[in-house]
Amino acid sequence: MPVNSSQRPVVFGEVLFDHFPDDSSVLGGAPFNVGWHLQAFGQSPLLISAVGNDANGHAIMQAMGDWGLDRQGLQQDAGHPTGTVEVQIENNEPSYDIVSERAYDFIDREKLPDIMPSILYHGTLAIRHTVSRAALETLTQSGAPVFLDVNLRPPWWDTQAVSDALARARWVKLNEDELGSLFSVTTTNHQEITDIIRQNQLEFLIITRGQKGAIVFNPDGSTITVQPESELSVVDTVGAGDAFTSIMIVGLLQQWPLDLTLQRAQTFASAVVGIRGATTPQRDFYQHFASQWELTTT
Repeated sequence: MPVNSSQRPVVFGEVLFDHFPDDSSVLGGAPFNVGWHLQAFGQSPLLISAVGNDANGHAIMQAMGDWGLDRQGLQQDAGHPTGTVEVQIENNEPSYDIVSERAYDFIDREKLPDIMPSILYHGTLAIRHTVSRAALETLTQSGAPVFLDVNLRPPWWDTQAVSDALARARWVKLNEDELGSLFSVTTTNHQEITDIIRQNQLEFLIITRGQKGAIVFNPDGSTITVQPESELSVVDTVGAGDAFTSIMIVGLLQQWPLDLTLQRAQTFASAVVGIRGATTPQRDFYQHFASQWELTTT
């Protein structure tokens, strides 16, 4: 089913800062990262989120303005601070505390902009709190097709809420671990995965596999696979999944063939692991791909 190209993609959910032990901070959050990439590729997304009336919130507003991201969907919440993740490093392994009761947990349904999304993107962290969950439910009542990015972050998810989100989605992306956690199956269980797709009336299900690439499962049981290049320069893997998702959405908006979209998503994700962090303000980084794909950048 084609996507309405006369409307705009809407990205809903968390925008936050990762705080590291050396007191450095990095701006991110999956919806923010996806919105950043979509803007770079000329898709004019609307990010719906909330920030506090604090230094972090003002920094986010400034960054969005500098990048040309529309801020009309960004609410300011004087009662809650901007989202943060406290990152700890022990034995060279990071652990994360996604701090609760942050502004993006309180996106107000009464303050939502009047918009009909061409695609509505959200993750599962965006529905951890009842207030933001209610705002998202209001948006889904528009009937816009939903791209669900499953990101299970203990303890911030429950099976019923994720199941409800799956039932509203048209396209779903998750990784191998999340596939096992939700359905107790692996990528070798083709019939079980096909049953999941049919039960939830999905157009397709994407399973990412890290260094092994990704698989798309279709309702008829067919699959499309993609693998990264054998020689890959990796600086860090932060935001690789968000980069992949952003190009899957671009492909849906541009009505690219699914196999081509998958290949381009993998190519872009492979490039993002070669830079520091999930996004970059360097427009030349995006222009290289936009020229190849005949996209107009902002």
